[in-house]
Amino acid sequence: MLADLTQRLAEERLEVLGGFACEGDEAGLPPGTRTLLMLGPAEPGFWAHLKAQPEWGGEDPVDRWSRRVIGRIACDLGAKALFPFGGPPYHPFYQWALRTGRVWDSPVRLLVGAEQGLMISFRGALALKEAVEVPPPVPRPCESCAQPCLTACPAGALGPAGYDVPACHAHLDDGGTACLTGGCLVRRACPVSQGYARLEEQSAYHMSRFHRAG
Repeated sequence: MLADLTQRLAEERLEVLGGFACEGDEAGLPPGTRTLLMLGPAEPGFWAHLKAQPEWGGEDPVDRWSRRVIGRIACDLGAKALFPFGGPPYHPFYQWALRTGRVWDSPVRLLVGAEQGLMISFRGALALKEAVEVPPPVPRPCESCAQPCLTACPAGALGPAGYDVPACHAHLDDGGTACLTGGCLVRRACPVSQGYARLEEQSAYHMSRFHRAG
């Protein structure tokens, strides 16, 4: 199953970013779930692939594509597809990510991934009824980092206390061009993020959607 899943995900420029074994019937997970696998973009190549899909150009293209692709894979595997959007209520993706041992709470409280840094994002998760191998835990990168994320926000909207969303929007309204065109400066300051092949165009798209939603 795992080899087949890896191939299917690669065809859609997705990959398993982490997972964990489940004990019995856990709250928030479908009954009988034995493994949860968390899925996100495989770079380079994700954004170009997504823009070539039939959902592109319509309303909420990223979420609609995620539902179609991950939903179809789940059906073929006899699994259940879960998504970080579509609520409320919302699935606890933040808490699930922390259980993988490959994603952590960063100094600015955003999630930081082992290979993606602060650019990590999830398109969905698969709740499997089988026990399958998951990517192993790795050391948290922030422990050996100078943590430039703590001072990177020009509006002081991201720090140890968390995310001041109104301050972020106010900055974007008042000359925050660098964040809108290239992505959040805090996310870009992360040394791990800088080695991750995510296009600025993709970051700009998500920033514009976030700001438009207000």
